[in-house]
Amino acid sequence: MAYLLIVDDDEDFAAAAAKALSHAGHEVGIRLETGSAVSSMERRRPDLLILDVMFPEDASAGFELARRIRHDCEHLKGLPILMLTAVNVKFPLGFGLDTIDDTWMPVDDFVEKPVDLDVLNSRVSALLSAKV
Repeated sequence: MAYLLIVDDDEDFAAAAAKALSHAGHEVGIRLETGSAVSSMERRRPDLLILDVMFPEDASAGFELARRIRHDCEHLKGLPILMLTAVNVKFPLGFGLDTIDDTWMPVDDFVEKPVDLDVLNSRVSALLSAKV
């Protein structure tokens, strides 16, 4: 069983995703804003972070958090990050798997919302397996 942390301002989506992932055998925590995410991860390091991009305080807060984790938080640098977002719906800039890089979007995988929860479970399993 892995401990997963979902950081997403959409409380309904986060709860639905947490329920699906819990049924798959994972323990899941939820943070609805990025401000408390790092302190939460410092208290308990997740095995995987599921991260949204857009938050009310900043449309790119998820990108900023991913960069902070990868570049500024020594104990979190290797944390697998699954970016799960509808950013391309609001800003059709074409973010996706081919735009993952260490500078701008330092994540391990990218999935667009809406996402089928079976697909989410599959992507989470793949990332956790790759981590071992």
